[in-house]
Amino acid sequence: MDINKDNSQLTAVGELRPHAEEQVRAKLDKQPPHRTKAETQRLLHELEVYQLELEMQNAELHRARAELEISLARYAGLYDFAPVGYFTFDAQGRIREANLTGANLLGIERRLLLHQPFSAFIPAADDKKRFHHHLKIALQRRGIERCKIHFSGKDGTIICGQLQSGAVVTPNNEDDYILTSIVDGTVQAQLETKLRDAHEQMEAKIQKRTTELTLANARLTTEIDEHKRTEAALHEAIAEIKQLSNRLQEENIVLQQEVTREYNFSEIIGQSDAISYVFSQVEQVAPQDATVLLLGETGSGKGLVARALHNRSARKERPMITVNCTALPANLVESELFGREKGAFTGAHARQMGRFELANGGTIFLDEIGEMPLELQCKLLRVIQDGEFERLGSPHTIKVNTRIIAASNRNLEEEVCAGRFREDLFYRLSVFPISIPPLRQRTDDIPLLVSHFVSKYNKRFSKKITTVPKEALDTLQQYHWPGNVRELENIIERAVITSQGSTLQVLDRFDSFRKPEKAQELKPLGAMEREHILRILQKTGWRIEGPKGAALILGLNPSTLRGRMRKYGIRR
Repeated sequence: MDINKDNSQLTAVGELRPHAEEQVRAKLDKQPPHRTKAETQRLLHELEVYQLELEMQNAELHRARAELEISLARYAGLYDFAPVGYFTFDAQGRIREANLTGANLLGIERRLLLHQPFSAFIPAADDKKRFHHHLKIALQRRGIERCKIHFSGKDGTIICGQLQSGAVVTPNNEDDYILTSIVDGTVQAQLETKLRDAHEQMEAKIQKRTTELTLANARLTTEIDEHKRTEAALHEAIAEIKQLSNRLQEENIVLQQEVTREYNFSEIIGQSDAISYVFSQVEQVAPQDATVLLLGETGSGKGLVARALHNRSARKERPMITVNCTALPANLVESELFGREKGAFTGAHARQMGRFELANGGTIFLDEIGEMPLELQCKLLRVIQDGEFERLGSPHTIKVNTRIIAASNRNLEEEVCAGRFREDLFYRLSVFPISIPPLRQRTDDIPLLVSHFVSKYNKRFSKKITTVPKEALDTLQQYHWPGNVRELENIIERAVITSQGSTLQVLDRFDSFRKPEKAQELKPLGAMEREHILRILQKTGWRIEGPKGAALILGLNPSTLRGRMRKYGIRR
């Protein structure tokens, strides 16, 4: 429609040109015949400019016409191949125009649809009335109207069409028409029907199942009543059995304790008075949640005692996490104990739970607690007191319920005096101290230990050693055992490997099994520094500053001396 208008405009411009030329000639005739040369040149220049303007306008009109033709072609493609059927109806419902999709819906060529009444494709009378009413309302309300009708489509199939219409009004209201889009909603209608049928079937199944459950509930109620009567009778029988069980338990408890203690107590071998006292202490404190401090030399069995405490506690179903404070690098102790967040420090590429968090609900065994750095001892004290801590790199507080068992081969009281161990942490840990006797104080247990280790390594190395010479036992009992049970086990393991036949042969040099002479006592550098500072302070009457003060004698700044005194716990 716009292209025809442009063509008519171009035609009108072509027709007006001769008239314009006649008017120009008429004006030239009326002008005086005699013009000057300058006037003639000016008129010629104006005519040339006017001619150029006309040519430019003509080129612009040709360019606009080409763009309109391209736009029309694009519009025609979009219109024809749209996924929705488009129809133009007059007020009586006759088809004035349709796109290819609409023609395919009806299964008829587009040229044959022109001027056909759309109602001819609607088989049902109700749908015909609904269609005409829909067009009438669209013309009256001048808005977008929607409705659903069924019409015959390609190959006679019935299509559930969803119509959306809007009226186009002409100036005199004489040639109004309606633009309608039709969407094939057949699949949607079928799905809605199936959904409705499925819903009705589900309701029927639910009703049937409800009836079955009601009957089953009634039967279950009857069975419960019978079960209650049976349970009452069982309670009476259980009460009688419990009385008999308690009596048997009381009779057997002493025998069980003796059997457990006689030679083996959670892999702790021995029957000497020294180790029996440890057994009794373990049985006293194990059921409680009290903090236990195990003291003893290296290799005396502190780890086995810690395991026995855990296995006899209410936490035995939860894990026991062991932390060897000497095996962890100083810069990673805090991360290992309390965990870290990703990026807490260089190299922390992932979030990691700490040992305390892993031991929540169970037991944590802090072996060689005396080796823990002083700056971490206050954080450990907080966990013992409040049961809470923070991961490295995280502001969030974590609560744990963990039993603490600590062990040390050092004299922690001396470490406290030397300023290397916090006094308040020592008192918190030593709620229930247990001293593990060294092997030289329980030599009566050496035969049992030797027998146990021989049996253990017989199985491991497929040996059949059955005899231990008395001379070897006597020699082993005379040794001072600085490495304690661990050293004894290593010697027996080596002897089992090298022995031929059924007799244990201890090939270690017997002259090395004598007690060493008491060596001169060696003290750590910190202890020597503490004693020196204490001695100077006593000589100066505890005067720190001034010409006769201890700081001047020691060559230290007074504030530095006070810091050393706080470090070593030196008080007047």
